[in-house]
Amino acid sequence: MVMPMTKKGLRTLPIIFILLAFAFIGRTSAQSLYFAVPTEVVNVTITEQGTMAIDYVITFDNTHGGDVIDMVDIGLPNQNYVLSSITADVNGHAVSVATGDPQYIAIGVTLSLGSYAIQPGQTGTVHLYVGEVDKVLFPYTYNNVKDYASFEFSPNTFGSSYVTGSTDLTLSLHLPKGIQTNEPVYYTPTNGWPGAASPAASYDDQGRVTYTWQSNQADVSTAYLFGGAFPAKYVPASAIVHPTIFDQIGTFFASLGINGDTIFNCLFWGGCIALFIGIPILGIVNSRKRKLQYLPPKISIEGHGIKRGLTAVEVAILMEQPMDKVMTMVLFGVIKKSAATVITRDPFKIEVTKPAPDGLRQYETDFLAAFDAPDAERKGKLMAMVVALVKSVSDSMKGFSRKETLAYYQDIMTKAWAEVEAAGTPDVKGQKFDDNMDWTMLDKNFDNRTRNVFGSGPVFIPIWWGRFDPVYRSSLGGIPAATVRAGSTGGGPSVSMPHLPGSDFAASIINGSSAFAAGTVGNVAAFTQGVNNVTNPAPVSTSSGGGYHSGGGGHSCACACACAGCACACAGGGR
Repeated sequence: MVMPMTKKGLRTLPIIFILLAFAFIGRTSAQSLYFAVPTEVVNVTITEQGTMAIDYVITFDNTHGGDVIDMVDIGLPNQNYVLSSITADVNGHAVSVATGDPQYIAIGVTLSLGSYAIQPGQTGTVHLYVGEVDKVLFPYTYNNVKDYASFEFSPNTFGSSYVTGSTDLTLSLHLPKGIQTNEPVYYTPTNGWPGAASPAASYDDQGRVTYTWQSNQADVSTAYLFGGAFPAKYVPASAIVHPTIFDQIGTFFASLGINGDTIFNCLFWGGCIALFIGIPILGIVNSRKRKLQYLPPKISIEGHGIKRGLTAVEVAILMEQPMDKVMTMVLFGVIKKSAATVITRDPFKIEVTKPAPDGLRQYETDFLAAFDAPDAERKGKLMAMVVALVKSVSDSMKGFSRKETLAYYQDIMTKAWAEVEAAGTPDVKGQKFDDNMDWTMLDKNFDNRTRNVFGSGPVFIPIWWGRFDPVYRSSLGGIPAATVRAGSTGGGPSVSMPHLPGSDFAASIINGSSAFAAGTVGNVAAFTQGVNNVTNPAPVSTSSGGGYHSGGGGHSCACACACAGCACACAGGGR
């Protein structure tokens, strides 16, 4: 089976081009340039005119014995930048900015540091402000969603042979003014971003929705990719570029420093070669797929404080747990409330209790309604149930901090496991596991941890177990599990609580959960994608980037592009 290519995979081809270029140019470039980039702060603003403004603050720590850093190249998203809008300084001293030499940078500008060059053993902070770059917005067309604009941005990358240490990188995306908190969408960073996938969401001092990512373990030789989308009504319609296939191919080659005439000459004289290269590129463009992330906290501004009172199932949604686990948690919930009984596991069938008991949550009621529906309608109803649950959790989190809330419930999960693991006898352990099962299931390592907790010793079965395990129920002669009690009934006879070997109990939970997921939602990834299409549709990708070179003889990568589905590749060389 051919798997769809992920975003990371999509950038393999450009990376190959980069490495090949470095292998060739490195033979003639000086090798004495060696520096660190301790900090880099990048602010990218989409203006109300639909243009992009970029602000770089990059600190260079030039090593002893290295070359002087007297020129810096910064890649820009495309050639549609306004040179007069660009200013630069080093440690507060203004320096000149000129259009970059294609020999060193495909698209961008060169900063000549002059008398403020960063000498070996010294530290200097380079500040570049680009006031206007046009044609950086593209249609958001994922899943036929209309009337949204999309963009992506990749900050500067530096040749790995010339950089030492990690960088404290902060990147902020500022969206046009007036956007409401439930409207914008951000991209999950790609290419191995070492920081949190979810940004800190806030308003900046101009009232713009802002997404900020930060990591002190960033590698400035890696082209991390960030981006977002928002309703197109906040920018002029003319600011949104609708690229043709030829535009996308042209932008790709332009990022390699090849002009338009060369492209068409190659297409004319080397048709077969052009097709050989172009078809894979178009395949890459059209095969971009997004990670399955169904929760839209990324569509809202994060507030402060902890959202208490969530159920374990709702927390699982907040954690974006795998969909099969979420569904299994709902199943256990309705069984424990005597609202349903598993009739068979293969095929998986559930009998819904009539009338329904009191105290059911809305998502539990919707879950049971799906199993009351004909088989052909069940999957669609379950998907609608999950969509409603995701939206409910998203709404309940408005004004609260997702980060603080997750930490709060993570602590509850940890304490729940501690109670189970500290139990001194099998009967107490079984009771604690029953009491805390909802919360322990939030653990990503729930399966293995359950096996380890119970091992080969006996497990005293919860009173509801017979409604989940048809085999166990039949071993009791069909007696409902609720009629089995532990201990003494006063003057009546003592009834022993049934028990199983721990390994059998753990296997029954895990295997039963797997059978339920397979028999109910089928392909979990496809089911999750269906939910994701509604709750968090993905925008169309664009990209941009930048780089550096030194007049002292180093080389680095500088590339940039901004188009729907384009790819970047680049190379630079010493002067």
